[in-house]
Amino acid sequence: MRIGILTGGGDVPGLNPCIKAVVYHATEAGHEMVGLRRGWAGLLNLNPDQPESTAEWTLPLDRKNTRTIDRYGGTFLHTSRTNPGKVSPDAVPEFLSDPSHRNLPPEQRLDFTPHVLRVLEHLKLDALVTIGGDDTLSYSHRLHQEGVPVVAVPKTMDNDVFGTDYCIGFSTAVTRSVDFITALRTPTGSHERICIVELFGRNSGETSLISAYLAGVDRAIISEVHFDPEKLAWQLVEDKKRNPSHYAIMTISEGAQMVGGKIVEYGQADAYGHKKLGGIGSITGDAIKDITKEHIIYQQVAYLMRSGEPDALDRMVAISYGNLAIDVLLKGKTGHMTALHNGRYTTVPIDHIMQGTKRVDVDELYDSENYRPKVQNMLGKPMFLY
Repeated sequence: MRIGILTGGGDVPGLNPCIKAVVYHATEAGHEMVGLRRGWAGLLNLNPDQPESTAEWTLPLDRKNTRTIDRYGGTFLHTSRTNPGKVSPDAVPEFLSDPSHRNLPPEQRLDFTPHVLRVLEHLKLDALVTIGGDDTLSYSHRLHQEGVPVVAVPKTMDNDVFGTDYCIGFSTAVTRSVDFITALRTPTGSHERICIVELFGRNSGETSLISAYLAGVDRAIISEVHFDPEKLAWQLVEDKKRNPSHYAIMTISEGAQMVGGKIVEYGQADAYGHKKLGGIGSITGDAIKDITKEHIIYQQVAYLMRSGEPDALDRMVAISYGNLAIDVLLKGKTGHMTALHNGRYTTVPIDHIMQGTKRVDVDELYDSENYRPKVQNMLGKPMFLY
């Protein structure tokens, strides 16, 4: 069997160990592995009529060239947010473009799935292992519907892929966040200020919630609950007064919204129509300063959350997901996604990711009045609470 593998969407620590595990397991079983560069962009941009294009967008994988990749973060295959089923007119490869594309509005999306199927046939790939989040795996589901044998592996710092309790990258993102929150207590305490730490989390506030829970911050704002900046401001003032070191610290998800406000976005939309998020922490800091006259420290942790090598838990899950993906593929069980349910490895049909959204269980885990994690009745809860 000839198996392709790709990583799509934002990078996270743990991708390289997963790739290595897939390559080792598959090649030891006598199969051939082909790396597809830059996520779905590799299959979109590869021109079957140009031999040099195959060399540019693919990489044969074996034990030799993957031997040391697990020592580093990120993905050595590189990544992109390209979705061949939703390509903006200005992102169409030149060899696929025609004059009609020039007249289309920027928000128009074009479907190049027929081209992707042609490329898969050209590469003689019998199956795909795709590693990504909701957006990347939604196209895996599309190819599954087209009859392509696919096994998906969930990864995202936000831990928000529906159908699994855990996604590669989440533990390291929380670990990084807790480390930086702890470090930020030094200048915040020295200057007796209020510190606002903005964390990644477009639709799910789990990174803010869990990081706040573990780091013991005063308040935590999550994407799922719109917040009142004036109420938050005076809560933080009281927190500061009660603290012997005379400071307060809070986390906030990048996708958070004030009551009556909206998500803060900037820049050009990506292939999925998403603009970059970021800045709600700065806006909140300005509001708190205006309301209370307190001095503010504002820090975006942002890409530092996904930087560097994976922690032990992400290594464990990444390697195990990689081995599981090949296990099920060799049994002919395609159209599935690797998953963790109640601490046990399993798989779910790939269409599960399209059937819901994974968000913080606000009623169970969040105090919406006081903007804090609310963790009680621990008996029977899973390791990451839900």
